[in-house]
Amino acid sequence: MKLPRIITKPYKLKDYKISLIFLVSALSVIGTQVVGSARESLQNKQIFGVIVGSIMMLVVSLIDYVWVLNLYWIIYAGAVGSLGMVLLIGQRVNGARRWIDLGFTTFQPSELAKILLILFFAKFIMDHRNNINDKMTIIKYAMLAAIPLALILIEPNLSTTICTALVICLLIYVGGLSYRFIITVLLILIPVTAIFLTIAVQPNQPFLKEYQQERILAFLNPEEHASDAAYQQNNSEMAIGSGQLTGKGLDNNTTTSVKNGNFILEPQTDFIFAIIGEELGFIGCCIVIALLLLVVIQCIMIGVRSQDLAGQVIGCGVGGLIGFQSFINIGVATNILPNTGVPLPFVSYGLTSLVSLYIGIGFVLNVGLQPKKYQ
Repeated sequence: MKLPRIITKPYKLKDYKISLIFLVSALSVIGTQVVGSARESLQNKQIFGVIVGSIMMLVVSLIDYVWVLNLYWIIYAGAVGSLGMVLLIGQRVNGARRWIDLGFTTFQPSELAKILLILFFAKFIMDHRNNINDKMTIIKYAMLAAIPLALILIEPNLSTTICTALVICLLIYVGGLSYRFIITVLLILIPVTAIFLTIAVQPNQPFLKEYQQERILAFLNPEEHASDAAYQQNNSEMAIGSGQLTGKGLDNNTTTSVKNGNFILEPQTDFIFAIIGEELGFIGCCIVIALLLLVVIQCIMIGVRSQDLAGQVIGCGVGGLIGFQSFINIGVATNILPNTGVPLPFVSYGLTSLVSLYIGIGFVLNVGLQPKKYQ
C-alpha cells in the first residue's frame, strides 16, 4: 500500500470553520459548569478533557484526511482490536466490561471506535462508490460492521451498539444506497423489531439482560415501576420541570433540588440534561439543544461541500453521531425513550467520549479546509 508523502497541505485560513470551533467550545464550557455542579470532584477532570480534546482537534484539523484514510485497514484493526482488548482486560463494573484502566484514568474503547469506524467506512464507501448497491458490496459492508457491533454488544452495551449501528446505516445512505434497498430493509426490520420487543418483555426471554428488560418495561408501564426501574427517569422529569423558565442556578443549595437530594444516579453523565433543566431552566435547555443542532448542521454542511465522497461521509457521519447521541440522551432524560446510557456530546462527563468527539470535529474541520475546487 503506497502512502502519499504529504500529511498536511497549505490550507487557507478563510476555509477554517471558526464558527464550528466556537459552537463546540460553548457546549464544553456549559458542560464543565454543569458537571461541576453535579459532581464537584469531577470538574477539574472535565476541564482537563476539554483542554486535551481541543489540542487534539486543532492538530487533527491540520492533517490531510485523505492521507489518514489510506491507513483505513489499520484504523479498522485499531477499532476492533481495542474493543477486543476491553473484553480481555477491561474493568468489570455493574456486570459490564466497558473500560480499560490506564492508571491515571479509564479508557472506553467503544467511544473512540465510533470515530474510527466513520473514517474506515468513509474510505470503504469511497472505494466502492460505483458499486455501492451491489449485493457483494452490501454483504461486505454488513460483515465489516457486524464485527465491532458484536464486540460492543457483548460487553454488554446495547445503547452504544444501537447508536453506532445507526451511524453506520447513515454512512452507507450518504454513500448512495438505493431507496429500493432501504424500503425493503424497513419492510423486514419493522415487523422483526415488533416481534422482538413482544418477546423481550415476556418472562424468561433469551435476548436481553434483566436490567435491560426492566428498563423497557419501566418505559412501557411507568406506574408499575415507579419505585424501581422508572425511578431515575421520573426524577429526571421532575428536575427538568422544577427549573421552570430560568432555573434554580448553578451550584444551588436549595433543599427542594432533585440533584441535591441524590434522587438521580450518575447525574454527571446519562442524566446531565436533568441538571441543565433544573439549574438553567427552559432557557438553558433551549440553548444547549440549539448549540447541538447548529453543530450537527455545520458538520453536515461541511460534508456536503466536501471535495470527495469520503469527506461527505466524514462530515455527515460525525454530525449524525452527535445528533443521534443528543436525541437519545435528551430523550431518556425527558422520558420519551427507554432508559439507556449514552453521553450528551461535549456536555456529559467522560474523558474518552469528550476527546473522541473533539477528534471527530478535527477531521470535519480538515474536510472543510479542502473544499471543492469550484468554490
